[in-house]
Amino acid sequence: MAKSKKANSKKKTAAKKKVTPKKVLPMVAEDSWLEPYADDLQDRHDRFQHALKEIQKAAGSLRQFAQAHTWMGIHYDFERKGWWYREWAPAAKALHLIGDFNNWNRYTHSLEKNAAGVWELFIPESDLAHRLVHGQRLMVQVTTAKGVTDRLPAYIRYVVQDPETHGFWGQYWALDQPYQWSDEGFELGELGTPFIYECHVGMAQEREGLGSYREFADKILPRIKALGYNTIQVMAIKEHPYYGSFGYHVSNFFAPSSKFGTPEDLKYMVNKAHQMGIAVIMDVVHSHAVKNHAEGLNDFDGSGEQYFHPGGRGYHEGWDSKLFNYGKWEVKQFLLSNLAYWLEEFHFDGFRFDGVTSMLYFHHGNGVGFGHFDDYFRNDVEWDAITYLQLASTLIHEIKPHAIAIAEDMSGMPGMCRKIADGGIGFDYRLAMGIPDYWIKLLKHKKDEDWNVHDMWHVLNNRHHKEANIAYAESHDQALVGDKTIAFRLMDKYMYDQMQVTDEHPVIDRGIALHKMLRLISASMGGEAYLNFMGNEFGHPEWIDFPREGNNWSYKYARRQWSLVDREDLKYQFLNAFDGEMIKLLRENNVLSAGFARQVYVDEENQILIYERGGLLFIFNFHPTKAHPDYTFEPGLEGEYKIVLNSDAAAFGGHDRVDTEIVYPVTEEGKMRIYVPNRVAMGLKKVLSSR
Repeated sequence: MAKSKKANSKKKTAAKKKVTPKKVLPMVAEDSWLEPYADDLQDRHDRFQHALKEIQKAAGSLRQFAQAHTWMGIHYDFERKGWWYREWAPAAKALHLIGDFNNWNRYTHSLEKNAAGVWELFIPESDLAHRLVHGQRLMVQVTTAKGVTDRLPAYIRYVVQDPETHGFWGQYWALDQPYQWSDEGFELGELGTPFIYECHVGMAQEREGLGSYREFADKILPRIKALGYNTIQVMAIKEHPYYGSFGYHVSNFFAPSSKFGTPEDLKYMVNKAHQMGIAVIMDVVHSHAVKNHAEGLNDFDGSGEQYFHPGGRGYHEGWDSKLFNYGKWEVKQFLLSNLAYWLEEFHFDGFRFDGVTSMLYFHHGNGVGFGHFDDYFRNDVEWDAITYLQLASTLIHEIKPHAIAIAEDMSGMPGMCRKIADGGIGFDYRLAMGIPDYWIKLLKHKKDEDWNVHDMWHVLNNRHHKEANIAYAESHDQALVGDKTIAFRLMDKYMYDQMQVTDEHPVIDRGIALHKMLRLISASMGGEAYLNFMGNEFGHPEWIDFPREGNNWSYKYARRQWSLVDREDLKYQFLNAFDGEMIKLLRENNVLSAGFARQVYVDEENQILIYERGGLLFIFNFHPTKAHPDYTFEPGLEGEYKIVLNSDAAAFGGHDRVDTEIVYPVTEEGKMRIYVPNRVAMGLKKVLSSR
């Protein structure tokens, strides 16, 4: 017995000395470059877990926490038969609801403040003289240490602009009668790879003026569907005082912009998109807010630091706007509830988060090259913003498991599109912002004969294997005044008088050829999803310039000229036709979900690049003059192949130099021979099994 006790004692001692290996996040385990930052990533993960547990303890769940929109603002209480109005304004001295319902009497309807800094007022339905009626104008008079001002309620559902004073009024928008949705058949989980059509409702019509939600649904959605896009990314949905801000200076986060119609009109647009099998993503702006006092949240309670950071930290000099304090409980609840509201009330299918780089760092990315991993973890990082983004991505996918969350981040923050359990931030896609920048530099600074196809390969594959990217040749950024679209850079003034089908012009010929090639190489190789901005698919000849004092408030350049692509006598139709066939080919063959492209051949001297992805063989000849009647290479494939997409086809404005009926076999020696004209891109697909 004594010997047995001694032996057991030794075992216990050994057990005490045994050290449990430290758990490493999958991101770190998979990437040796991240090993020096293992503690930073773990801290990031722990902060999120701590914040989530706090929320769950206080509210029961993250989703319940993000339901502030169901009780803040103005709501009808069916049990008590009346209306509640609630507003968070902890530093305010007094709040009074004013409007049509009380003839704008400033002191009959005062709110009372509770210990949490939330003011509230109940208006019984039995008070017949002061009943709230759908569509009535209203404001809230806020008394602070700085004085008395009339403000728009923070959770206001609808805001309209006075045509005479140009000021904004809130309207009571009753949601007692739910919209009759008919999109039950739309299955977001069956969408597949997103092919995104970035668009702006107001400038989507050809007439000089504001387009509407219903016009977009009835006139523009059919065009998008016909081209094969399965997702729209809609800009400028939330109310914004200045139309020319492109919707990026938001004033009212819960109000669909009345510039384009009513909330029901927006629901009509989303509903119709879903009926057509098209997902709807909102371009959401949680990175900053308009600094206006009259329309927005700025200094609502007079403290100077209610929703935003105080002082300089709360102001973005480049954007002239206010910056949220993501570490504050009520701010997190406001923003998370905002996401839930648009997903639940309007059936949006996800969000493209604007200005994420600005959110991630207190320096907002200004003057930082992000050439070292220290820049991501130890250089003025806004950890509260990262935690907020993690909470946001979690909430989005909790409400809609197949929702699409996109980050506009140019810094390359590691893990942006990795699961939170892996150490990431939880987004689905990151915009591949380096691709359009590369094309701009190439078109501006390099002669055609100096284009390096090896550089193209590097730029288009410069992304982490486990973080999905959205490739694009250009977006709205390149279409704005001050920049140029690819079509405008290539063809410029000649687009105005040399685009007739019967015209022959070397600048137009080059422009049409390269426009197609740059889009195909970006889409087929640059990411796991693809994006195009409205009108760019057919080479829209005009930039975007919103009405402003400098152009006499003209809408001439704040529209899309669809008649150009509809005319059979103009060449725009060729670019449009190519775009549709390109999308069709990539979707039908699941190319973008097939992993990274496999490099087949890089011929720098002849500017030829060949790669395989998704079972398709892509051949590009960027040389301005050199054609090859019998180009020979080893594809690393077997079988016989036919051309299924040819940018030189007459239907796409090409010279029709390639016979697409020819079958190209891979010889027993593993080689393929094919005619490759200059400035041409081709996609080939296997037609017979290997012999």
